[in-house]
Amino acid sequence: MGIFSHFMAAISDSKISTELPVDARLIDVRTHSEYISGHIEGAINLPLDRFNHDVHQVIQDKSTPVILYCRSGARSGHALSVMHQLGYTQVFNGGGVGSLALRMKKDIKRGV
Repeated sequence: MGIFSHFMAAISDSKISTELPVDARLIDVRTHSEYISGHIEGAINLPLDRFNHDVHQVIQDKSTPVILYCRSGARSGHALSVMHQLGYTQVFNGGGVGSLALRMKKDIKRGV
């Protein structure tokens, strides 16, 4: 696969999901400092730089519905690709924290 094809596949994978499961686990893939500055209540912080190493400890059942989000949807799109490669089947890119909170009618919480 050439660089352009790989880039286009990543863009395709990172598309923001329009329909999201209500019972999904929320994972915030931003840095810890971004997370404490404001995250969706109930979300788990799993920064992208530790994602490959830690995701299997946080989500053990690969059929668990998971919504990933970040600031804009780019990092969560990358995390979605990683989860698909690891065999997770119910993974959704929620996009940015603010827009996802509005769509899900959830509050933004500051701190840990």
